[in-house]
Amino acid sequence: MPSYELALVLRQLPRPELISVIRRTAEAILDKGGIIRKLENLGTRALPHKVSEHGVVHREGTHFNIAFDTAPSHVADLKEEFGRDIDIIRRYVFKVQEPEEHKCTLHEEMLPPAYRKDVQEIVEAAKRTQKKKYNYNSGLDYYPFQK
Repeated sequence: MPSYELALVLRQLPRPELISVIRRTAEAILDKGGIIRKLENLGTRALPHKVSEHGVVHREGTHFNIAFDTAPSHVADLKEEFGRDIDIIRRYVFKVQEPEEHKCTLHEEMLPPAYRKDVQEIVEAAKRTQKKKYNYNSGLDYYPFQK
């Protein structure tokens, strides 16, 4: 199952109600066959602008990140379900990309340019694409043009 990250902005709520909203959200993910990997509370902050959601204007919100795994076919259902929840102001679901594995090339990069493999390839490519020079063996003893 692919990994997803859910960024939630919840309306300003007392702690017991906030816990019930997070519990509802987590149960919705688990009911769809998902696995919750991480739940992170980012705190209560002022929103960058007024947000109108479900007929109410919000100026502050509590931010949460939830990392979870689920089937791709269930993501749209989760978005719809979170959209109907009146306590959730904003919800964004992002697919988490696996980081690329990079091979360390520091030792090779510390070599002088003449010994680096990539520089040697560039020099070889330049040698292959050089223009042909004038052939001085044209049968004349001298160069007929001004030099």
